[in-house]
Amino acid sequence: MKSENNIQQFARQIIKVEVEAVEQLVNFVDEQFEKAVFELFNMSGRVIITGIGKSAIIASKIVATLNSTGTPAVFMHAADAIHGDLGIIRPDDKVICISKSGNTPEIKVLIPLIRNLGNLLIGMVGNLDSYLAHSADLVINTYVSKEACPNNLAPTSSTTAQLVMGDALAMCLLKLRGFTPNDFAKVHPGGALGKKLYTRVEDIISPDLVPRVNEEASLDTVIIEISSKMLGATAVENDKGEMVGIITDGDLRRMLQKKQNSENVIARDIMSANPKCIEAEELAIKAFNMMEEFKITQLAVMREGRYCGMIHIHDILREGVV
Repeated sequence: MKSENNIQQFARQIIKVEVEAVEQLVNFVDEQFEKAVFELFNMSGRVIITGIGKSAIIASKIVATLNSTGTPAVFMHAADAIHGDLGIIRPDDKVICISKSGNTPEIKVLIPLIRNLGNLLIGMVGNLDSYLAHSADLVINTYVSKEACPNNLAPTSSTTAQLVMGDALAMCLLKLRGFTPNDFAKVHPGGALGKKLYTRVEDIISPDLVPRVNEEASLDTVIIEISSKMLGATAVENDKGEMVGIITDGDLRRMLQKKQNSENVIARDIMSANPKCIEAEELAIKAFNMMEEFKITQLAVMREGRYCGMIHIHDILREGVV
């Protein structure tokens, strides 16, 4: 038990060191950072991000974040760049080089080559008195006083600082671009996220399963309609085809619990007026949120003011929207 407590205490200390490193970044958001944001915002090319070692891994993640939020970006490994991948860089591109020390051999070889190409160079560096910092057109400071590693060797706090500063860059660009959830959906069409942002109610409801009864329908007719359409409810319509209510499984159970004489019961007697509805073109995730909010399992679906189907919470779950 004592050993376990020591591990817990040690882990908490590691987290505190990294939190302190991130908090310090607030002081490094300066004019150089702002200029870098506007250079990237106004460019006609792409952001080329490079690094070596753990910084290269962070560079790859920042590239992914930029691409997914409206800023075209490409990862270029610093070691591969000096063996042919330098050809990735186009005249209109801008380059971000990420390094803690700013003095690694690969960086020292790469920087003059980038400078010779004439592209703007942004250094994201933890050492302002380094080769990278002195060579870059703009410098984003990611200094950390110490690594979370007890030996102060393994990149921990420094890579966390790089990651967070990269997120800050990406989100500033997102804000300047006015990047909306719809824009986000266009570049995230797959998986649960894509389904959440793209799937609409009309994509889920079946035109062959539209439970409906007339308000004068008998109880037997109501039960058969609910059972046959398997959506746990049916809409109730008047003679004009207008929806005037809804009957759910729960409504039927409550009627039976009251031991009401059901012989002469018609749909209008047990329906709930003013049911919760959703438009067919709305996102399915909105339908799910409404069901959660009102603690119900289905919604009547409307199109141009007319009832056109029923969506059940199980349909949404089956589609993988949530």
